[in-house]
Amino acid sequence: MWPKLQCKSHLTTTISSPGVIKVRGGVTGRFKKTFKMCSKIKGWLLGTGQEDNIFRSEKMSLAQMFLQPEAAYETISQLGELGCVQFRDMNEGMTAQQRKFVNEVRRCDELERKIRYTTSELQKDGFKVVDLIEDFPPAPNPKEIIELEMLLEKTESEIIELSANNVRLQTNALELTEMIQVLERTEQFFSDQESHNFDLNKRGTHNDPEKCDGSLGFVAGVIRRERQFAFERMMWRISRGNVLIRSCEMEAPVKDPRTGDMVNKTIFVVFFQGDQLQSRIRKVCTGFHASMYPCPSSHQERVDMIKSVHTRIEDLKIIISQTEDHRSCVLKAILKQLPTWSAMIKKMKAIYFTLNMFNVDLGSKCLIGECWVPQRHLEEVEAVLSEASLALGSTVPTIFNILDTRKEPPTYFRTNKFTYGFQTLIDAYGIAKYREVNPGLYTCISFPFLFAVMFGDMGHGFLVFLLGLWMVVDEKRLVKKRAGEIWKILFGGRYIIMLMGLFAVYTGFHYNDCFSKSYNIFGSHWVLQYNRTTVLTNPALQLNPATDQRGVYPMGIDPIWQSASNKIIFLNTYKMKLSIIFGVLHMIFGVCLSVENFVYFKKYSLIFLQFLPQVIFLIMLFGYMVFMMFFKWFQYKATATDIAYTPGCAPSVLIMFIDMILMNEEVPSPGCMPTMFPSQRTLETTLFVIAIICIPWILLGTPLWTICTRKYRKRKTERTGDTIMETIEISGKEVIITEVEKGHGKGSHMDEEEEEEPMGEIWIHQAIHTVEYILSTISHTASYLRLWALSLAHAELSEVLWTMVLSKSLTMTTNYVGCIAVFIIFAIWVFFTIAIMVMMEGLSAFLHTLRLHWVEFMSKFYSGTGYDFEPLSFKAILMADEED
Repeated sequence: MWPKLQCKSHLTTTISSPGVIKVRGGVTGRFKKTFKMCSKIKGWLLGTGQEDNIFRSEKMSLAQMFLQPEAAYETISQLGELGCVQFRDMNEGMTAQQRKFVNEVRRCDELERKIRYTTSELQKDGFKVVDLIEDFPPAPNPKEIIELEMLLEKTESEIIELSANNVRLQTNALELTEMIQVLERTEQFFSDQESHNFDLNKRGTHNDPEKCDGSLGFVAGVIRRERQFAFERMMWRISRGNVLIRSCEMEAPVKDPRTGDMVNKTIFVVFFQGDQLQSRIRKVCTGFHASMYPCPSSHQERVDMIKSVHTRIEDLKIIISQTEDHRSCVLKAILKQLPTWSAMIKKMKAIYFTLNMFNVDLGSKCLIGECWVPQRHLEEVEAVLSEASLALGSTVPTIFNILDTRKEPPTYFRTNKFTYGFQTLIDAYGIAKYREVNPGLYTCISFPFLFAVMFGDMGHGFLVFLLGLWMVVDEKRLVKKRAGEIWKILFGGRYIIMLMGLFAVYTGFHYNDCFSKSYNIFGSHWVLQYNRTTVLTNPALQLNPATDQRGVYPMGIDPIWQSASNKIIFLNTYKMKLSIIFGVLHMIFGVCLSVENFVYFKKYSLIFLQFLPQVIFLIMLFGYMVFMMFFKWFQYKATATDIAYTPGCAPSVLIMFIDMILMNEEVPSPGCMPTMFPSQRTLETTLFVIAIICIPWILLGTPLWTICTRKYRKRKTERTGDTIMETIEISGKEVIITEVEKGHGKGSHMDEEEEEEPMGEIWIHQAIHTVEYILSTISHTASYLRLWALSLAHAELSEVLWTMVLSKSLTMTTNYVGCIAVFIIFAIWVFFTIAIMVMMEGLSAFLHTLRLHWVEFMSKFYSGTGYDFEPLSFKAILMADEED
């Protein structure tokens, strides 16, 4: 045991290890261990241990560090490897240039620039730079930083020199190649009869214009094809039409040595007369960046020049080949070390960027910083600080102080491969508030289930399940694949896709629907009273439960409904009622989750002022409507002897609900009862009145409670003497002066307290909340009808695809043409099934499911006003850069 030093009455300073001084609130070590043990046992029994709990975010602690400058770099380096500490910026008012380690950050930027330049040169030569996926190197120490900087400087200089030499050699080769093209292609512009006119113009110049009166001069060269038209127009203008231009295109495009782009060029020869015009022509060629080459007028001289140029090109190719080999060897040597250098520089930059968040004391003897740390990692952080101090032999230990604060900590959910995708869907709506109930836990089941209600088909669901299963089974290989942002999103939600497919198979089994066909698994429980005469006179199969049904199908829908003419009416009613039932249960569950927040944040008054009226309003109206759906199914039967309880007398639940709100009484049909059960009207009136009472309950409860609690708190403060009330009479009026005496000593080292919200804003906020909840309850219930609409549309579209496409091939004649047509039509059916039914319909159902969770479910209890926990993690930084 390390000794304990009593610093103050409410603090205990413990030397937990030789290099760390830890300051905490006064809790004895034995009590703390007992408390931890009890918490672990409780978590194990209730299944809410920290290791597997995403119900609430991790508990955070705000810590303060006092680091010695010589140990700061190594300490932050080890914390970055640990990856569980988020540092706060203590210098928010300072610019980047005013921070202490700005020069080191600039050095890192310069090193990154050199790395990017080297990478671009490697990519130009066709080398692929492979990023490190694991086994990242540690952050370099100061000595390694200097060596790395010198090595990169030498590498960059060598590559720049090699690149410059290569550009010069490639430029010379291009000029010689263009010269050969000019000499060979201009052969058609000259003839032996004209050669005597160009004896004095072998290089395109007039040495003595007075001795060669009437002789023509010429300028030959190469110009880019896109500039040819403007070039000829300019020649025509400056010469007033006194030049002759001959041109022809080069056989193949050439590569620009500087940019590496392929360029199309044109060979030209301009014939002119006079030195003055020659000067103008050369200036125009220079302005249009045209390359001019010497071209003898004599045929023999051109042949000799072509031979000499070919010899020079062959020699130049040998030199270029040797230069490229040397460049390739240099780049290959760099290629092996480049990923390691890049990772080291990124780590070094992250360390100095983090150190810029620390505050420097007046004597520059220590760095003071604050950070958020998950409570479960406090011991690991303390161990890292101790190891860093011991490794550097620091004489002054690192001080690690746990602060009491009212600042809202960041939100951190510990996820795994399975829960990561679901948590990403929740975070896309908004980051949970600290320790707020996380809907991601329940989304793991409710999301694929509601998707499957809309996508219920065993065949289509099995295809989606196979896609997700393939990505899950082969995830070790697929995780290394770099195929763009869409693939990243798809692969990240592989478990979501697998569960959506599995649940779709389950609901498709209940719908008895597989590619729009049914399976007779348990045997049909309908006995049809059709004979040959009936079928001929009335071919439509109309199912009548009063005469044809002989029991209840064990699970799902009876396959005989696939052939019934009244199938749409039956499925329409069945799926519509199911969607309302699921929707009301989903919303009630969301409202009940708000109790967890109220209890945890100790807002017990809101359980009575918010939760109770909200859930009562929801149950009194829409819960009653769900009850009447079940009651109607059990009350009215086709085999009933009393006509009042036959399906013909069954009232519409929707009409009955509207009459309940409007307090109308519908006139029943002859022989039918006006209500489903006695005293139904009285019960509906009572429920409606209770629901109406809940509206002012929600509106007035919270503001009135706030007023009462503030008055009580004020009286209690005056009575306990926390403030000294001093009354002074000025001009007949009493002026009360309040002086704070107690309660500020503790808060002096805390963060700024939240000011009380004005009552006017509370009234406005509560009025908006009341109107929003009452109206949203109605609109959200109607919104769940999308479960019915999309499910019905999916089934009908699947049936149309089967009837209009695949069934046509099955009814064709059995000949060679019919056999070939079956394969072709089947391929078409498979294409439309995957493209429309699986991809388009699946994406539509996914988006509607996402909306039901974001708006209808999470709005009942989830605020989403927190901010994410972003610790200094080298692994996360390097992986993010590789994905980018």
